[in-house]
Amino acid sequence: MEYRRFGKTEMELSVFTLGAMRFLESETNAIATIETALDLGINHIETAKGYGKSEVFIGAAMTAGLGRRRENFYLTTKIPPTEDAATMAQLIDQSLRKLQVDYVDNFDIHGINTPAHLEMVRNPQGCMKAVAAAVAQGKIRHVGFSTHGPLEVILGAIETDLFASVNLHYYYFNQRNAPAVQRAAEKDMGVFIISPSDKGGMLYTPPTRLQELCAPFTPIYINDRFLLSDPRIHTLSLGAAHPQEFGDHQAAWDRVDPLTAAEQAVLDRLNRHYAVLGSDRCSQCFACLPCPEKINIPEVLRLRNMAIAFDMQDFGVYRYKMFEHAGHWFPGRKANNCTDCGDCLPRCPEQLDIPRLLRDAHARLHTTEGKRLWE
Repeated sequence: MEYRRFGKTEMELSVFTLGAMRFLESETNAIATIETALDLGINHIETAKGYGKSEVFIGAAMTAGLGRRRENFYLTTKIPPTEDAATMAQLIDQSLRKLQVDYVDNFDIHGINTPAHLEMVRNPQGCMKAVAAAVAQGKIRHVGFSTHGPLEVILGAIETDLFASVNLHYYYFNQRNAPAVQRAAEKDMGVFIISPSDKGGMLYTPPTRLQELCAPFTPIYINDRFLLSDPRIHTLSLGAAHPQEFGDHQAAWDRVDPLTAAEQAVLDRLNRHYAVLGSDRCSQCFACLPCPEKINIPEVLRLRNMAIAFDMQDFGVYRYKMFEHAGHWFPGRKANNCTDCGDCLPRCPEQLDIPRLLRDAHARLHTTEGKRLWE
């Protein structure tokens, strides 16, 4: 296991973090998963108020013996932004009680996803007043934020200089947030990548075409190396739900060197393969937004790109069904809401027939609705 300095926090984090969002089964299983992670060299556990019973399960692990190893790992929890300081102070204390700890090494404002959330943290009398008080009281050692928001909001949060780290989406198959990664690096912030194998493309169940394009490596390995070969990125979330689920990443977690010629050749092959989309490929410039019908056009067309070019149909269906059901965590309406108004057409530098592509994406990806993981 390799370790990296997590920006200005000075914490030396393992390049993989145990994300506890999938601690859904039982207290016993959660404890076994945590112990396995620590035994493998992972020294960062990340949870959140909204992750079901995750904080409670970690607290149970603390009382069951994990507390004796407290100096050997870092603990992060996350709480959404609040309008007022009193509510945030209450929620911080509630999380500490659940976790059975006196402090967390890192605390994230969970989900700065909208301009309204950004204003909440900018308010000097709002939630950050309580966070600052908790830091002064020794309850929190470092403060960061997580985000599923648009690039402009992420950059706005970085520019507040309130945070020492950022937890965001950035993968081979979704590089929209590259400017945020760069700006965070310029400010010496820790950079933590959310769910690279799941949100990064459901790479643990890759289609045959993607496997063939990534050979002789696995898609998980290639995505891990794409990220960890970048010194601006410090740790990747590994959301193991069971002790057996760590092995897929083991080949990458002792590799933080630059890409080898063979690894770069795979990435070049993947880049070239987008050519199968022909003139229908969306390059993700985002010039088509805003859409009058609130369709997240670039994301819909990104999923279409992946489904056609790499047979990543299952991933497209998985993400597409979240539209209209996940609020600000995954905003936008489904593509069948397009009215052919043509508002986006003159703004597209590639002159894509966007209404036609939206209808095609909906036909490919629409299926029965489902719940979010922790529901």
